[in-house]
Amino acid sequence: MDEQDDWSRSRSRRLPSFQEVLARKTRPPVDLFMFYLFLQREGAEDILDFWLDVQQHENLCRAYFKDVRKSGRTIKEDWPQYWDYARRRGSIYGTVVGMNPTTGDTNKRSTSSTHELEKLADERPGTAAYSDHTRVNTTSPHERSTTPFSLTRHTPTLFASKRASRAPTVIPRSAAISRQDLVASAERIYYRYLSPAGNTINSNENHEIYLPPALRIHSFPLSSAHEVKGQSETEQSLIAQIPDMFHQQKEYCFRAMEQDAFPRFLRSKAFGNLTPVSALVRLIVGLIILWIGLAVGFSLIFLDVKPKSKRFFLFIPFTLAILFLISHQYELDPILVFFQQSETTPFRTLHIREPYVKKLLLGRAIWVTVLVALFVTGLTMLFWAVPGHRL
Repeated sequence: MDEQDDWSRSRSRRLPSFQEVLARKTRPPVDLFMFYLFLQREGAEDILDFWLDVQQHENLCRAYFKDVRKSGRTIKEDWPQYWDYARRRGSIYGTVVGMNPTTGDTNKRSTSSTHELEKLADERPGTAAYSDHTRVNTTSPHERSTTPFSLTRHTPTLFASKRASRAPTVIPRSAAISRQDLVASAERIYYRYLSPAGNTINSNENHEIYLPPALRIHSFPLSSAHEVKGQSETEQSLIAQIPDMFHQQKEYCFRAMEQDAFPRFLRSKAFGNLTPVSALVRLIVGLIILWIGLAVGFSLIFLDVKPKSKRFFLFIPFTLAILFLISHQYELDPILVFFQQSETTPFRTLHIREPYVKKLLLGRAIWVTVLVALFVTGLTMLFWAVPGHRL
């Protein structure tokens, strides 16, 4: 309980980490659902989908290994080819399959992001802090100049589509998991994300993600349509690589999202509450209202309308215009913030629940309100002070 309290207190004084977002330990507007929508606007949601599907594939493999151990058999007896592969090359499932992590390199391929996510899951197993809107899963690595975001062939979209992640959130357990299921899972991931678009099975969409040449998988020689038992020794050795097949690619995508997309996501949602489309609409409307306000103001001056106090009513169009223009500049609507609302898609909002983000946005909303008041006061007083002169 004390650890959970310390964790909650630390979260109230800082922004969430990427691992916390992926582990569903955050609340709107910096939860996994909002991050997915953010990637959709950039046309890069397939990168997160790939990570989620590989995470689910690895969970499926873990469930298989646990089922084997519960049956009273060891992994070495049930799947000797995988045991030999894991002993020689290392595996992220070292502790799950019963290998001693202190001997050899059985855990050398378990990376920091996977370790952090598992640690977070252990720290807070409850679901109270999960977003009500989160429907997708979690993680992956690399440098900004060669990330999937800088080289993606997808076109960013202003309006997020309603396409949902294909990654299932629950592993169906109507029957015991078999190695055939593991091959089918890997096959689906390969043909959806790693195969050239022309080879994608039963799909007219291009979901192929960018990977550096060293991480690309050029072929998938196995088929889930063939029985695993009775296959040749070569095929059995290939099947032994299935559990760890996509882990390096998954880590690459994790680092790419963490170093490239996630900082921009935090700037967008922790320091603002508008979508790009909504901010653009405010810019256009603000310029139109400002033009109307200026036109009315100059008309009052050059028609020398009396009494002069009528010019004070110019504060109405000036307030609306300046509010919209500054909201566009900061991508933040102070009125929405005061009602604790943040946009998900254009003109659709949800409640701000993340404590530290709530404080950040409230502070920026007060600053924007002060700026609006100063500009409106200055403009109104300027038009009031100018002497009337009838043309």
